[in-house]
Amino acid sequence: MRRTPLTRLAHALLAACSVSLSLGGLNLAPAHAASTESATSVPAGIAWHEAQSEADVEQAFALARQNRQPVLLYWGASWCPPCNQLKATLFKRQDFIAQSRAVVAVHLDGDHAGAQKLGARFKVTGYPTLILFNPQGKELTRLPGEADARQVMQVLQLGMAGGRPVAEVLADAKAGKTLGANEWRLLGYYGWETDEQQLTPQAQRPALLMQLARASQAVDADASTRLWLKALSAEEAAKSFKPGAADRARLQTLLADGAASRAQMDVLTNFGADIVKTLAPQPGAARQALLTPLDATLRHLQADTSLSTADRLQALCARIDLARLDLAKTEIHPRLDPKLQQEVKAYASTLDHDVTDGYERQAVIGTVATALSDVDLWDDSDNLLKTSLGKSHSPYYLMSHLGSNALKQGHKDEALHWYEQAFSNAEGPATRLQWGSNYLKVLVDQAPQDEARIEKVSQQVFAEAAQDSGAFYERSARSLKLISTKLLDWNAKGQHNAALGRLKTQLNGICAKLPAGDSQKATCEALLKPGAAPATRT
Repeated sequence: MRRTPLTRLAHALLAACSVSLSLGGLNLAPAHAASTESATSVPAGIAWHEAQSEADVEQAFALARQNRQPVLLYWGASWCPPCNQLKATLFKRQDFIAQSRAVVAVHLDGDHAGAQKLGARFKVTGYPTLILFNPQGKELTRLPGEADARQVMQVLQLGMAGGRPVAEVLADAKAGKTLGANEWRLLGYYGWETDEQQLTPQAQRPALLMQLARASQAVDADASTRLWLKALSAEEAAKSFKPGAADRARLQTLLADGAASRAQMDVLTNFGADIVKTLAPQPGAARQALLTPLDATLRHLQADTSLSTADRLQALCARIDLARLDLAKTEIHPRLDPKLQQEVKAYASTLDHDVTDGYERQAVIGTVATALSDVDLWDDSDNLLKTSLGKSHSPYYLMSHLGSNALKQGHKDEALHWYEQAFSNAEGPATRLQWGSNYLKVLVDQAPQDEARIEKVSQQVFAEAAQDSGAFYERSARSLKLISTKLLDWNAKGQHNAALGRLKTQLNGICAKLPAGDSQKATCEALLKPGAAPATRT
């Protein structure tokens, strides 16, 4: 599933047919479900330490110091498709399971009571995030979850063997000091999309990545190419540097090399269209000279059975992105090659039939549904989502997708129905606040006159926040800030003063019960007050 800038990467709830994790799926557990895997489980084999509090984390680091082992932190959520892709692939690999015995593996579920507070401590927001720490708790590196599982394994081993934090390696690189190939590789395969501006501000990232790409070219060509592609794919790329004919030639050379393009598979499939637009902003011969070989490469990756189902699907999605390159993102009835439509339809049917693993299915079904809608097969998209509800242990995610489909097509009542169902069925405190904020946003936008319903949903979300000890941290706090922003906009002319007054009274009671020294109190007290910072969805 594509992440947006999480990073382009900030994780949008229903992102388009793009950034996937190259490392599978989710599934409701009635008798007819494709799998009996539970929503909260991680695959057997890895000795995960479940962390729900600061005490749990400190215990894990104490064990790490005692055993002189690094700590590997996995931050995720049960519904998250890329998280389930990790569960379907990387976490089931025997070499990863074996390697995990050399670390203290910590699982931090975003819906555990203390998870959002811990998220603030570790600077993690987007699901999933993988971080490697030394035994003393210093961050060594963030693993590139979107890369091929074998590459992630290599980066994990590099981080464990080197012991030098990536921040120190980057500082030396920026200072022009000599780095070895392994250190350049650590930078090239760093999880830049989950950096959360730890190493560099997001706006400065493209220029930094390009600087690193040039500096590493003579030492490690693979790392250099990856850094270069990452730089080109960034939204701010065009403002940071002016790529020219040499860059276009370099991409053509890469695409002509099967092994080299396979090594950069995740960047090409997730950001291929963005890279082309950066290198050739306008339609014409220069752009076509990139589109033709890129499409051929994507077709090859799509047929590569050594890749996961999700990666191969992502290659198809990238081809759709190329076909829609100059169309508005809001175009719901694009004129595309009928052959592409039929290919997507056939591919969706095959995946629906063949993918039965619960983790993997959740990872790909939403992406397949988006692929269908992107090529104007809306009925097929809806039917796939509806028939998958009973096979998913987190059906509320698919319900939100159905709501999004309906909304894009202008079916207001149907959209509201599905967003309401998604909120009603959502599980877990952080998830329920996020889905509640999504529902309220659509409700305010589509039915602003329904004051009673808007107030009722707001009251319910606030009441649930009152029962959640971490409701005003990280993702949960952003969900509540989004509600606050929408309600203030809704009442911009004071036409809903009475309803907003009642909600303020409810919220004041919640804030009053929070400890005076807790940062949550200030976050709570800022809600429903004009001028408060708006939330950004991740």
